[in-house]
Amino acid sequence: MLDKIALVLAIIGGLNWGSIGIFQFDLVAWICGGQTGIISRIIYILVGLAAVWCISLLFRDDEIESDTSINSHA
Repeated sequence: MLDKIALVLAIIGGLNWGSIGIFQFDLVAWICGGQTGIISRIIYILVGLAAVWCISLLFRDDEIESDTSINSHA
């Protein structure tokens, strides 16, 4: 469950960076009252922590996937 939450937050962060790069528009800052607003800063921190968590997804073994593929062939 934590992996999915982190992935969703990382996707939100990526979309926000895309909007900054393409349109020069920070969606999080616009919704939450500027980049220095407390809510914006909390969202930025959560997205950053989620991105760090998602790094761990790159280095995990595929044990879960192999277990489900074994069970589906049984």
